[in-house]
Amino acid sequence: MDAALILARAELPAAERPALVYLTSLTRGSRRTMRQALDTCARLLTGGRCDCEGCPWGLVRWQHTAALRGILVDVYAPATARKVLSALRGVLRAAWRLGQMTADELARALDWGPVRGETLPRGRALSADELRALFGACGSDVAGLRDAALLAVLRYAGLRRSEVCALELADWQPAAGALRVRHGKGRRERTVFVSPIAAEYIRAWLAARGEGPGPLFNPVRAAVVMAGGITCAGLYEALGRLARRAGVSGSSPHDLRRTFVSDLLDAGADIATVQRLAGHANVATTARYDRRGDETLRRAVGLLR
Repeated sequence: MDAALILARAELPAAERPALVYLTSLTRGSRRTMRQALDTCARLLTGGRCDCEGCPWGLVRWQHTAALRGILVDVYAPATARKVLSALRGVLRAAWRLGQMTADELARALDWGPVRGETLPRGRALSADELRALFGACGSDVAGLRDAALLAVLRYAGLRRSEVCALELADWQPAAGALRVRHGKGRRERTVFVSPIAAEYIRAWLAARGEGPGPLFNPVRAAVVMAGGITCAGLYEALGRLARRAGVSGSSPHDLRRTFVSDLLDAGADIATVQRLAGHANVATTARYDRRGDETLRRAVGLLR
């Protein structure tokens, strides 16, 4: 590694560590991702000696960020490189606010060019047969009712996994058939209306769960509904178990979100409406989630006369 990137560890109180200050300003769903991004930067900047908390961010200068950007562009996909650089931008601004670098030093350190390029998002939209198999793999016991309701919210409401795990019972509005998403990405709240099918799955789960306040989705152990909310890891585990039972390979919570977006677009919903339902800040993001495949493109071209 270029010696220009090597910085020594900083010993600072927790309240003066730029990484901690920056991470606490983020939503819960973003902290883990951005901590990983900062750890990547810190390892590169310190030769693997520090994580993001020990990195001396106040000493980072333009020669460091320029070299770091070059490494990220060479190693990672464009979207990943942009995400890591976004975290770097945030932590350097925190270092400036903490008085660990001047405004001029900050401006110079942030003077890197944009990362160009796009790659197709990983994952896929699930077929109707795969969706039927997943729902069919849910049992009729308490855990099965919970899993079916989770599937319904992912498939028919298109929520992110962190949004599902953050739902409270009070967020379910049965009269309107809607979910209030209070912990969306970028601290954006939205209301998502669910289909009658999804509402039935939610009602069946709540009949088993009970109407007490708290998380909408709980862990279930030996047919007992546990206190606390399901975690993102628990959600992955539940979906993975269903996928194995159903014989559906390579499915993830985000695949169900892609399926939601793709199916809405295929059904003729306008992209601006789908953007609002999915909670995307930019309509271009919604367009990237469209994974309907070549057949849809062929039908579109066939409209020309």
